Order: sequence, then structure tokens, then C-alpha cells
Amino acid sequence: MSHVTQTELRKRLSRVLSELYGEEVPAYNMLVDVAQEVNQDYQRQHPEQAELFGSLERVTAERHGAIRVGSPEELSQAARIFGAVGMYSVNFYDLRDAKPKPIPVVSTAFRPIDRHELAENPFRVFTSMLVPEDRRFFTLELEQRLKEYISQRTLFSDELLALADLSVAGKGLPEEQAQRFLTLAASAFALSSEPVDRKWYEELESISSVAADIGGVSTTHINHLTPRVLNIDELYSRMEARGISMIDSIQGPPKCEGPDVLLRQTSFRALSEPRMFKEADGSVCEGALQVRFGEVEARGIALTPTGRAVYDSSMAEVDAESAQSRRDRADVAQEIWAQRFPRTEAEFLQKDLGYFTFELVSERPASDMPSQLIDMVSEGHIRIEPIVYEDFLPQSAAGIFASNLSGDGNVRDAQGDAPRDAAWMSGRIGTPVLDSFEIYAQERASSLARVCQQLGIQPEDLTLPWM
Repeated sequence: MSHVTQTELRKRLSRVLSELYGEEVPAYNMLVDVAQEVNQDYQRQHPEQAELFGSLERVTAERHGAIRVGSPEELSQAARIFGAVGMYSVNFYDLRDAKPKPIPVVSTAFRPIDRHELAENPFRVFTSMLVPEDRRFFTLELEQRLKEYISQRTLFSDELLALADLSVAGKGLPEEQAQRFLTLAASAFALSSEPVDRKWYEELESISSVAADIGGVSTTHINHLTPRVLNIDELYSRMEARGISMIDSIQGPPKCEGPDVLLRQTSFRALSEPRMFKEADGSVCEGALQVRFGEVEARGIALTPTGRAVYDSSMAEVDAESAQSRRDRADVAQEIWAQRFPRTEAEFLQKDLGYFTFELVSERPASDMPSQLIDMVSEGHIRIEPIVYEDFLPQSAAGIFASNLSGDGNVRDAQGDAPRDAAWMSGRIGTPVLDSFEIYAQERASSLARVCQQLGIQPEDLTLPWM
């Protein structure tokens, strides 16, 4: 019997969930079609830039999904399922202080971490967990009822979890078990037809639509599934031209003349989906919920801690200036970006703003080359390639969430905000929550070490921008 590797299993899971979501949210299929049209047009118009951040094949296949769970136990189970397909917890995100609307969740993203694995299939799942203990959102009485409700449901079957553990242990599954794993996983992430308790759902929705989507239903589901596009501004325009209502803006860095950085995201607005509701008198009737939307993203250079500090301070300056002057936020952002960020990759390297890998292209001996890495790059001895940002921005995620929430929710002025961090989450899921800065830095270091080995020198023999 053939063996299905974790990489192949991840490819299949991404396709299965994409097909599932397309059946449940038909507008998603249009989003994928438009994204592919934009990518193909961009490749024809800009062949030298189209594959700067990955091959077109990779970009076309790329998806990031999102799910929501209600407890550390459910999050741990999700980690086992994604671990089965070679996806690891990377970064801790706390959206409880997010602007413009705080959201009572903490999150992580499960994704591949090896560059070759990402090139094969960069499937990611942004996974959010409810924090019922946070008194800014939930009273003690409501916390207890939420925990009781969540403890009585089963999101992932014992069989699915057992297959996941087998895949981790065996680096994949036999074909028959792989098919069973995919069937069970698709079922676990499918939208349930079970009636929703209207009174309970609305009680949670008065606090947060996200809380209701997590704790007000008996299952989890794909909240959104995101394709990647090479020109997000063009996609935004084409979707609106097709009559699809998009959120008000593109989240993340502004459109600028220099290299793309980090992550830009937008989405079509959450659609009204028919759901069955159970009323207080026990009767069941048809209603609708608006919780799922169609997100799309464009990715750029992974920024170093120095670059990220510049990004964060620039975003804060944009917020302050646009609020004070009442000028268009996009115009303010472009002006500030032009002042803060350089226009070439070499300058990003020189100022240690972005992560890059290196390739030796000169045949000259090391003794005939400058000792500074940036000079070796500027003189053409070494070629640099930007490392694509594989992760998420809390403020952008919150902006997407806020643009698709059905109400403002209710945040109370209360103490006891339930401290959470990466160490706390690592202890609950049983595996480390990795730091993306460390992943990018290791990739840079490994690449530089290979170049130095070819030159017969040590990395410490060079003057490096980040040292």
C-alpha cells in the first residue's frame, strides 16, 4: 500500500477544504477565479517581478484558512490535526486589545516552517481560541456557562485524532488511512446543519459576534479561506466591478513604490447564510447569520525586528496624523512610507529592515572581494533574494474581523483580563509556539553560511548589517 507523506497530505487537505468552502460559500469561487486572472495578467505584464516572492505555481495553490475554537483542549486537538500534515504553531497573537474593536480571543497560526515545505505547499490556518476568563468581556457566571457548553461538545472525533497522531509518528499515512483522515477532517470543518439556540447565540453576540460564532454553536467551521494575489489593488477593483461588496479598505501597509513588505489583506463582506434556529419554546425555524467572508492577501518581505519597529511606529503615526488632520488615511500612509522605508531591496538589507537569502554569483576569490556584505551585494558578487513573510499582522486581522462583525459588541471596564502569552499557549497545546523572527533569522544565517563555505571564509569574517 502506498505511503502518503505529510507534505502530500497537506496538499490534499488544502484542496479538500477549498472545495468544501467553495460549496458552502460560492462567492469564494469567484474570488479564487479573479485572483488567478489577476496573477496571470500580472505575470504577463511584469515577468521580472511576478515570482519575486515565490513561483506562480506556489502562489496559485496558496491558501490560508481560519478556524475558531473554544478551549485549550480544543486548541490542542487542532494542533494535533495540523501537526499530522506538517504544520506547526508559529507566533502568538492577542486580539483582545485590538482596534477598532477588541475581540475576546488569542490566536496562533499553524503552518509549515521549512522553506522547501513552504514551496511545496504553504497552507496555513489562523486559529483563534476564546478566552471566557477575561472579565472585560464575560462575567464569572457567563464564563461558567460557556465552559460548560464547550466541554459538552466534540469538535474532532477520536478516530480523526488517532489518525493525526499516527501521521505525526509515521511522517504520513498509508493511502487508505490518508483518505479516511481527509474525510473526517472535512467533516469536522464543515458548517453544521444543527439548529442554533437563538437565545444563547444572541446573548453571546451582544458581547462579540466572534464569541457567538465560537461558543454559540456546537461545532467549528472554516471561517474564511484566503487565496493569494500578486496585485491586491487590482483584485479589489475587479471584485467591485463584478458587484461584490468589499470592505472599505485594504488592511496593512499602503501601496508604495518600494518593495512590498509584510502582508496586505482585504475581503468581501460577510454574506448572509441561511441557518436553522431553535427558539425558546422548542420550535425550529429558518434564519440567517453573517459570520463568514472571503479574504484575499498579498505578501512581501519579512521584516526584521528593526524593520518591524519602523513599521509599527509608522502605522501609529498614520493613525495619529489621519485622525488629527482628517485627511484620507491612504494618502497619509503613502507620504509616511515614502519617508520611512527605502525603495530598493539593497537599502532594506543595508539598514537591516528585511530578511534575505544569499547566492554567490562571482567567481573571484574571497581575497579580492570587499569585507562588507552590503558591498559584495552592491558590486554584484552576491545576489539577494527576499524572504517572503509567511505570518500575520494582529492589527490587520482585527481590521478584517471588525469590518465583518454584525455588531459593536460590549467591552466592560473590569479587571482580571486573564494574562495569556506564547509560553502559556505552548503549555496548553503541548508543543512550542515558535517565533517567526527566529525562523527567518535561521534561514538567513543558513544561506549566508553556504555562501561563506563556497568562499572559504567564516561569517564572522564579514561585516554584516545586523551585527
